[in-house]
Amino acid sequence: MNLDFEQPLALVLLALAALPWLRGAGGAARYSSLEALPPDALSTTLGWVLKLAASAAFVALALGLAGMNRPGQSIERIGRGAEIVLLLDRSRSMDQAFYVAARSPADYRPAFSGPQGEAKGKVARRLLAEFAASRPEDRFAMVVFSAFPMRTLDFTQKPEVIQAAIRAGDVGRGLSDTDIGRGLLSALSLFEDRPYTGSRVVLLVSDGGAHLDQDTQRAITESMKRHRVSLYWIYIRTANSPGLLPGKDMSAELAETVPEHFLHEFFGAMGTPYRAYEAEDPEALKRAIADLSRLESFPIRYFEASARRDLSQACYGVALALAALLAAAAALEVRRWRPN
Repeated sequence: MNLDFEQPLALVLLALAALPWLRGAGGAARYSSLEALPPDALSTTLGWVLKLAASAAFVALALGLAGMNRPGQSIERIGRGAEIVLLLDRSRSMDQAFYVAARSPADYRPAFSGPQGEAKGKVARRLLAEFAASRPEDRFAMVVFSAFPMRTLDFTQKPEVIQAAIRAGDVGRGLSDTDIGRGLLSALSLFEDRPYTGSRVVLLVSDGGAHLDQDTQRAITESMKRHRVSLYWIYIRTANSPGLLPGKDMSAELAETVPEHFLHEFFGAMGTPYRAYEAEDPEALKRAIADLSRLESFPIRYFEASARRDLSQACYGVALALAALLAAAAALEVRRWRPN
């Protein structure tokens, strides 16, 4: 067990442990011959025990004054799950209510699978919170983005910290601009300098697409391959959007001009694991997250950090208990008075 000391100079007090052995316990008595004394094994044993107790009390006191502690360390564990980055769109459109498609683009209506008028972002955060709570062995990180990405959580397995980070995305209103490319690069950068221990996932939840320039496409593709990351995109379909797949009346050239379809095609051509889901209402979003929960359940090796543990109070407790024992022994000691 690794031990550390805040005041190592106090360890010189360990020399006090030799004091009980420098002189005999009790006062000196004179006898004409040692052979006149009957053997007393019990007294001899008790004498040794009390000397050991006194030495141990000095040792415990010295260790307490030195501030003995057990430093934090990383404990390797094996579980089932993944390292998951939650990449959540925080643009203004996510503050709007769900819409589901009807017979014609002009016949879109709000989705009433959840509370009436509930914002897409609010539903997404609630379901992501449930998803994280159902996977206690996963390690989660989180990035929210609109015009700029913002890291709200580094990788952790602490449920209360994860839930707090998800709730924090509900503060204020989103911005009008959305930069999925920068958001995705920020999410992938969280895997830098981390040993590969198992399944890695970026879960993108967004209601919009993007036309990425060549440099951004190349940077995303290289990072996805280098870190061996799987990408899941839960696309929350909005009103008047043709969706990720072109309809029968949409040519391939026209589909390329639709940001959602363009981004979907780019993700599929990267050569890395990719799945896309279209969520038109809260129930569809819930089914997509449930599918992800089933797919990413593979063995994963991870390291869990243990907190520093202060042992000085325990040392003081041991020293006090031994001192009380010695005081009780001294009070019970029977001294026999002899005239000189």
